[in-house]
Amino acid sequence: MEGSVQSHNFTRQKRNNIWTVISASSAGTMIEWYDFYIFGSLATIISHNYFPKGDEIVSLLLTLATFATGFIVRPFGAIFFGRIGDLVGRKYTFLVTLLIMGGATALIGLLPTYESIGIAAPIMLLILRLLQGLALGGEYGGAATYVAEHAPDKQRGFFTSFIQTTATLGLFVSLGVILATRFSVGEEAFAEWGWRIPFLLSTLLVILSYFIRSKLHESPVFQELKASGKASTSPLRDSFLNPENRKLVILALLGATMGQGVVWYTGQFYALYYMQTVLKVNFVTANYITAGALLLGTPFFILFGALSDRIGRKKIMMTGCLIAAISYIPLYKGMAYAAGYNAENPSMPLHEPNILLLVLYIFIQVFFVTMVYGPIAAFLVELFPTKIRYTSMSLPYHIGNGVFGGLVPLVGTYLVDKTGDMYAGLYYPITLAIITFIIGSIFIKENRQTISMTQ
Repeated sequence: MEGSVQSHNFTRQKRNNIWTVISASSAGTMIEWYDFYIFGSLATIISHNYFPKGDEIVSLLLTLATFATGFIVRPFGAIFFGRIGDLVGRKYTFLVTLLIMGGATALIGLLPTYESIGIAAPIMLLILRLLQGLALGGEYGGAATYVAEHAPDKQRGFFTSFIQTTATLGLFVSLGVILATRFSVGEEAFAEWGWRIPFLLSTLLVILSYFIRSKLHESPVFQELKASGKASTSPLRDSFLNPENRKLVILALLGATMGQGVVWYTGQFYALYYMQTVLKVNFVTANYITAGALLLGTPFFILFGALSDRIGRKKIMMTGCLIAAISYIPLYKGMAYAAGYNAENPSMPLHEPNILLLVLYIFIQVFFVTMVYGPIAAFLVELFPTKIRYTSMSLPYHIGNGVFGGLVPLVGTYLVDKTGDMYAGLYYPITLAIITFIIGSIFIKENRQTISMTQ
């Protein structure tokens, strides 16, 4: 009887511990995503402050290009910080990335404009954006690995799915803070100086998150590996020069994260830009619509993460890629109708935007995002050995999301502007989602398994 009580108490203690791990990891990761995305959410305003005035589309494209550099550099952050994470530890690494991200974000909020210091302004903005990208490149892999290595084997999809909500929640919080600030200071003041407040607010959030994370212990699986003397002494060599592991990295990229990345950024970022720049939905309304869809969609990350524990990761992710690719053009035609888009005179809509219908169309896109994104942390963690897991999983994730996914708003906006076809921007994510579906369906094997020191 006494043994049974002790066993029950031990199980409850472990469960309490995993929720502490998830809360601390998720809070910090959400703040990093918040920092990363307020730049994108304010792209149309930043373009007026940091690039020469004249052609609005050119200024926006330059801003989106600067935004994209943060994504493109993420794989380098993944390699750099992933190596440290596999050599030194998961906890130490994601504390460092948190501080770098918070510092860069706060400095953007203090950065003088183009009118004040000329060409130095966009150059400094680019440098800070690169620092954000490097930090985020190291953050996600650390948080996902840390949570996964604490999670029970049969519930890894469920527990890691809470990390998966952080990107969407970070975007949601960024939109919420932006809207709250805009209403507090007024439209004119917000465009002049109020837009800096969401960047500066990051300082307080980072300090709080650092304090919470600093109290966590290192991953037990990693501690066991280090104690046994079996940890990798060269994670980069073991990850990318070993033919078997290199094959897994390439497969993870082309058969999973590439499609997942373009589906994510189409459904959550490109949709926002599309409403503002093509459909001419005003700034506040477009942000309200996107925020509402994100809020409705967020629970489905956890649903699909948990479902992947029962039926497997691959089926859900591949289905999400396929139905997203098939559905995008009909969905965006529906958005044009709901917004009252007037092809002959876009600045004069045929009717007021149907808010509920637009929320529905974007929610459907977010639903696709939850299918491809909810299970992917568990999938990537289980794909690679413990001693090189941080390095190996971070690179394909951040190339898939940072490069292929991060380019969606820039490529999409550019194609629409150059071709005059309002749906041309969708061809890029549709193509990559279909490629991922084909490669993933043929070459990826279902890989739910136990994570151990020796795996």
